[in-house]
Amino acid sequence: MWQSVLALSTLVGPPGDHATGAVSLSEIGRLAPIGSGGSAEVIVHDADSQRLYVTDPVNAAVHAISMRDPSRPTRVGRIDLADIGSSVNSVAVSSGLIAVAVSARDAVDPGTVALYDHDLRPLGRVPVGATPDMVAFTPDGSTLLVANEGEPNEACTIDPPGSISLIDARAIERGGDPVGVRTISFWSPSAPDGRDLEPEYIAIDSDGSTAFVVCQENNQVAIIDLPSARLRSMVDLGAKDHSQAGQGLDASDRDGGIHIRPWPVAGLYQPDSIVVFEHEGRTLIATANEGDPRDYKGFSEIARVADVTLDADAFADWPDVQAPERLGRLRVTTTRGDTDRDGDFDELYSFGARSVSIWTERGELVWDSGDQIERAIAEGTPERFNSDHGGADENRSDDRGPEPEALAIARLDGRRYLLCGLERVSGIALFDITEPRAASMVGYIPPSDADAAPETMVAISAERSPTGRPLVAVAYEVSGTVVIYELAPAPAGDAPHEFDEIERKEGPAIAEPSDPAWPRD
Repeated sequence: MWQSVLALSTLVGPPGDHATGAVSLSEIGRLAPIGSGGSAEVIVHDADSQRLYVTDPVNAAVHAISMRDPSRPTRVGRIDLADIGSSVNSVAVSSGLIAVAVSARDAVDPGTVALYDHDLRPLGRVPVGATPDMVAFTPDGSTLLVANEGEPNEACTIDPPGSISLIDARAIERGGDPVGVRTISFWSPSAPDGRDLEPEYIAIDSDGSTAFVVCQENNQVAIIDLPSARLRSMVDLGAKDHSQAGQGLDASDRDGGIHIRPWPVAGLYQPDSIVVFEHEGRTLIATANEGDPRDYKGFSEIARVADVTLDADAFADWPDVQAPERLGRLRVTTTRGDTDRDGDFDELYSFGARSVSIWTERGELVWDSGDQIERAIAEGTPERFNSDHGGADENRSDDRGPEPEALAIARLDGRRYLLCGLERVSGIALFDITEPRAASMVGYIPPSDADAAPETMVAISAERSPTGRPLVAVAYEVSGTVVIYELAPAPAGDAPHEFDEIERKEGPAIAEPSDPAWPRD
């Protein structure tokens, strides 16, 4: 496996023009920063106007950016939302209709979706659930979906229910009353009133009939039937077996270097971004497995392995596993692992899987990238390995590692590519997913010193691009920068033979999604 990673040394270089085994990703334009002391969090593209809309939570605003000339993106307008609520969480656009999700000043109160036309004139406001975290239009633009996360207050004395709001976008376009909102409540055996389910990220299939909604902290995906506005099912994603070869991790920030290896721990996938695509007539879902624990003043599920009691028999084959240079520093959940309920931990569950995955629409795992992301960073930019927003200290190995965050799917020359922005180390990982069961990592793009924390990204197809070539626009949250890249075939000779061999290797073994415990040999 180490020889596989060494081939990456020919595929990474200084930021700017990055060739991979199949494609290159070149920066062609940037805007930095988008607002005074601001951040760039959610980015969407409107092909009709060739604009990007970017949320700026720090300044409670949405910026409109013209990219008719993507080499010189230009600010053309701004929507100020400070008078509506405390936080601007998301933006979506369809046929000139702009929707912005805004949390109330007291985040446990109902939030608002504010609506604007192409000229950024207000069209109305729609009350929705607490903490509206994402807005998304169906492909035909007829319906606007809102994921109301319903986060508790810090004391955990108030916990609003999570829900999905459905808004008739066509009624708004006709000048009708947008107040009529359908609400889909959540339910699960562990949270019968929906108060512990926190929907965050939405992806919708190509015909607009089904929505897939991530409840990140819950490690679940809600499947929603849109014509009937009903919750069809809740899918638990289970856990990844980090004790298997090819699925290891660097679990310590106190081990004196980079040590990626198997450990007796299971990683809860807990995805952030998800994207939906079609393959041979089937709907598949790709996830960025960031991880996210519940951590409030009134309740926290986080503990370090060194601070919990382990079952002696369960960990007999792992001597000194609680030492700081081993698993001792790793953060795990206290809500799982005591399988026999005797007060000690028989299994350990960490947050996130440090990978990207592909699933069927029923939540069956098709493919996972294993430990390829950490290994690519270790080889390509070891000085930034598991660092915090591109810093020089390895201070995230004990806490979710590089944090796969932003996702986009792009097509080029008949092949499909998955791009994943890594929130902490700020690089971008590229995967060829043309054949989902045989997906492969085809490159790692290191960050520039000017860009930190890619939060979201949008792929712009050649047909919808102002240049006639596929583009990718990325919003970097911490640096407040917006960068536009072009996706193109790699120059001849840039795909080393050693890297081609990696692509042909069989992927790592995967855990069954129906069983949250890691497999036992």
